[in-house]
Amino acid sequence: MKKIINDPNQVVQDMIKGLVAAYPNSVKQLPGTTVITGFDVPVDNKVGLVSGGGSGHEPAHAGFVGKGLLDAAVAGEVFTSPTPDQVFEAIKAVDSGSGVFLIIKNYTGDVLNFEMAAELAEAEGIQVEKVVVNDDVAVEDSSFTTGRRGIAGTVFVHKIAGAMAEKGGSLNEVKAVAEKVVNNVRSMGMAISPCTVPAAGNPSFELADDEMEVGMGIHGEPGIERTKITSADEIATELTGKILEDIEINRNDEVAVMVNGLGSTPEMELFILNGKVHDILTEKGINVYKTFVGEYMTSLEMAGCSVTLLKLDEELKELLNAESNGPAFHS
Repeated sequence: MKKIINDPNQVVQDMIKGLVAAYPNSVKQLPGTTVITGFDVPVDNKVGLVSGGGSGHEPAHAGFVGKGLLDAAVAGEVFTSPTPDQVFEAIKAVDSGSGVFLIIKNYTGDVLNFEMAAELAEAEGIQVEKVVVNDDVAVEDSSFTTGRRGIAGTVFVHKIAGAMAEKGGSLNEVKAVAEKVVNNVRSMGMAISPCTVPAAGNPSFELADDEMEVGMGIHGEPGIERTKITSADEIATELTGKILEDIEINRNDEVAVMVNGLGSTPEMELFILNGKVHDILTEKGINVYKTFVGEYMTSLEMAGCSVTLLKLDEELKELLNAESNGPAFHS
């Protein structure tokens, strides 16, 4: 295992220390926790937004803490859900009396632990609502979840729910628009090389030099097929095609596109892939309103990518365009 780390069992704390040092005027760590919050939380008369999950997916989730985005992110151990007490601390830190909204990726541990934290908060009189993101069209169930997995489409939920909260939306309004995003966003990924969890020291799976796995999850969960590696155009066609089979997007509809790298994929390759995604959508008469290319939800040093499509209406377009400012997301 080759990694630029100190103690494999301290990578999360070391990462948080470095993150806060990089953005001292915008984020801070709650003492004694793995919670990263905005510098000015709680914000008066504003719904607080909390998300998080296992570490190893950076910049998710701490990179999306900021104005018009999350108020707090909770970092679990690598590929491991944060504990309920950590999530509870985040909820308390961002609550201004207007309620707290949880954005949860659909993994069994995350759902259970965030829901337990919500119960603890409600027992103290904090109103909590939630949404569970399940945008991955590849597989229905996996080793980490019941139902579809939550992957890079979660970032669109952060952005749009964050914008609604920033403009003064109520807890119910934030929940409604987050659910609208979940209903209209789909993703699918693939991998050409594995990743290594620091504490484990060995790759999470094996792929031959000429193989790729289509539908691979962000923790190394199996996909739908393992095949010989093909061209970027063929990969884009397969991923985009599976998404369009799963959601009704018609001619003249507008979408936001995200082409996301999993940690070790050069931007050159992501842009090549993005070009074909745009070609496919143009051929179908689907209008691309906005495009995001880069690393938004990674899997340590896994090489691969995911494609996300978000079907837009006027409300979602307005919120997608709203000002936001986090370490990994500016608009």
